[in-house]
Amino acid sequence: MAAAVLSDAQIAALSPRERQQLMTRLARPAQDLLPSTTSFPRLRRRRLTVVIGATVALIPWTVYLGLSLPERHVARNWSLTWVGFDALLLAMFAVTAVLGIMRRQLLVLAAFASGILLVCDAWFDITTAGPGELWLATGSAALLELPIAVLLINSALRLIGLTAARLWLLEPGSRLWQLPLLMAEPSDGAATGS
Repeated sequence: MAAAVLSDAQIAALSPRERQQLMTRLARPAQDLLPSTTSFPRLRRRRLTVVIGATVALIPWTVYLGLSLPERHVARNWSLTWVGFDALLLAMFAVTAVLGIMRRQLLVLAAFASGILLVCDAWFDITTAGPGELWLATGSAALLELPIAVLLINSALRLIGLTAARLWLLEPGSRLWQLPLLMAEPSDGAATGS
């Protein structure tokens, strides 16, 4: 049986909603990608349980640390810690640059991770600065680390939004949090935005 193929003119005449519905219907079914459609909901529940459990457990742990940790502490492997962290940051910057040059979707993850690592770097620089070093750490954070982190994170989020809008998954100008998870089936209500 020959399938009807829409012409470019017919596709151009479709409304954004009709294009989104067409793409959803043409998308590869999740059951073709996942090992078992019956195990996917169970796997999702397990992963969400772990994340929610970790979130809940981290609240009392953070309070405990805030009350029990000493103000000062001599750290082992101080140089290794900082050099290792900066090496990780360097590697993430290099991966971000390479993926940007190659125009690959993984750029989104690399840019976001690099930005988060820069925020962590600024935080640790400021909070561990010794006497007379605080002004340098604060200046470095304010003028370099945090602006670059904002640029990287914002770029990653913009790429997600642009890609979603290009694929008719998100209306231009819509908020990124409205973007449904692509693995959600239309029957879940997620693909329709309900």
